[in-house]
Amino acid sequence: MKTRKLVFLALSLAVSLVLSYVESVLPITIGIPGAKLGLPNVVTVLLLYAYGAGPAACVAVCRIFLSGFMFGNLFSIIYSAGGFILSLLVMALLKKSGLFSILSISCAGGVAHNLGQLCVAALVAGKYVFTYLPVLMISGILAGAVIGTLSGLMLKRIVPLLPHD
Repeated sequence: MKTRKLVFLALSLAVSLVLSYVESVLPITIGIPGAKLGLPNVVTVLLLYAYGAGPAACVAVCRIFLSGFMFGNLFSIIYSAGGFILSLLVMALLKKSGLFSILSISCAGGVAHNLGQLCVAALVAGKYVFTYLPVLMISGILAGAVIGTLSGLMLKRIVPLLPHD
């Protein structure tokens, strides 16, 4: 990997950690434990489009562990990882199909993230957590729309400046 690309990925990790911190101190709540806007996912979506699923996954996994240890706990890492795995899988497959816009892919990623977290929560707390599914689907779509819009705007401006192999 070229040095410039590696430095950009490291800077992306730093930006996503800052966004994780900002999100951890924002008093936004929808009444469901752990529900957030997902600001660091802007970086994940950007990297998915700029470099592919591999680099996006590397940066996101590092962010999940580092932000979990800095601003959360072991459970936040487990829930985030569960949501991230399903979300990235869905977004990468939809992107690869070429049939969907960045906004649609981000919305699907938001819903998949919430579904992944619910699956982890069901293992820990029981199946009753799926009663949150309708609200979390709506919040996933709304958060995905915000993240997709921000990512789309940034992608147009940043990709021409990015280092490539």
